[in-house]
Amino acid sequence: MEFAKRLQPLQSNVFAEMDKAKAKALAAGRRLIDLSLGSADLPAPSHVVDAIAQSLYDHSTHGYLLFHGTQAFRQAAAQWYEQKFGIAVDPETEVLPLIGSQEGTAHLPLAVLNPGDFALLLDPGYPSHAGGVYLASGQIYPMPLRAENDFLPVFADIPAPVLAQARMMVLSYPHNPTSAIAPFSFFKEAVAFCQQHNLILVHDFPYVDLVFEEKEIGNSREIPNRKSLVPSILQADPEKTVSIEFFTLSKSYNMGGFRIGYAIGNPKLINALRQVKAAVDFNQYRGILNGAIAALVGPQDIVKTSVEKFRQRRDAFVNALHRIDWHVPIPKATMYVWAKLPEPWSQNSMEFCTQLVENTGVAISPGAGFGKFGEGYVRFALVHEPPILETAVSRIAEFL
Repeated sequence: MEFAKRLQPLQSNVFAEMDKAKAKALAAGRRLIDLSLGSADLPAPSHVVDAIAQSLYDHSTHGYLLFHGTQAFRQAAAQWYEQKFGIAVDPETEVLPLIGSQEGTAHLPLAVLNPGDFALLLDPGYPSHAGGVYLASGQIYPMPLRAENDFLPVFADIPAPVLAQARMMVLSYPHNPTSAIAPFSFFKEAVAFCQQHNLILVHDFPYVDLVFEEKEIGNSREIPNRKSLVPSILQADPEKTVSIEFFTLSKSYNMGGFRIGYAIGNPKLINALRQVKAAVDFNQYRGILNGAIAALVGPQDIVKTSVEKFRQRRDAFVNALHRIDWHVPIPKATMYVWAKLPEPWSQNSMEFCTQLVENTGVAISPGAGFGKFGEGYVRFALVHEPPILETAVSRIAEFL
């Protein structure tokens, strides 16, 4: 049986290998502490769950849900964005509901790339960004993220022949896996670069609220009406000339399993993505959207509570690593710690992670799984309470 060539780049998956290693550890009787997946262990807000539960008894929610039936959700998303970032959004033409933001980032290349076109992606970066390009038969140019550049790409390093064939650039800050943040000046530079080179600018923004800084990143005087600690790409492109931004309720509202997100941006890009979506699926159950509306327009206490919990976990985990002489920077955002591997593991993150979980039951993500320039690092997801995180570090200390 033969399969499409576009599947070939998708066959190698270090996370699948890590799943095998975790299963092996469990079979050997290890007690697993899984810090490999960025799936929050915190519950969704009660008023969100209530809205979904009430919808179950409303038989009008049980049918297919087409675009026009999502109007109330699109209005809530537009209102949330305007209040947070001070940029007006048309819910009819500039918002699209998604089954998680990953659906959008994976499907958008089908709408904008022709076979052989380049996409400029962060390396290391989130794996689905590359997967969508491969499915669209595009080529990937990795933009290296290095510590000496604050894990920001250097646009001047992109070769002219690549730019001539490039159609899109994908950014994501606060960044998974490095936890880096980007200032407003960087976003302004990115918008100008994409306008100059006729590129679509995609910004994946799942960690908009998981920020630990006490003050805004960048100059607030440049960004009027801003209520977020980190900037939106659309604040650097308020006319939405080249940009589209992807949001999810997975991180801010602990709704990862509900699979609800949305895109906001250039109306032509929104419409193109909508055309792809229409060929692939309907929208999810209306009750999920009702829960999402309750999250966006209801009390926002859950966001502050979650950020504080992750701040406590970050501090406990980083302090524990420092006590065993594994010195890592203190993350300013996200639910991750990006750690440079000690010797002799500095260039074999996969072997380190598989041996660690098999010997100790502590599962983490190898940096190589996020791209070539992620090698030499590992990612810890802070998805347990501090005592368990400290136990994990104790086990790591014994392994080292």
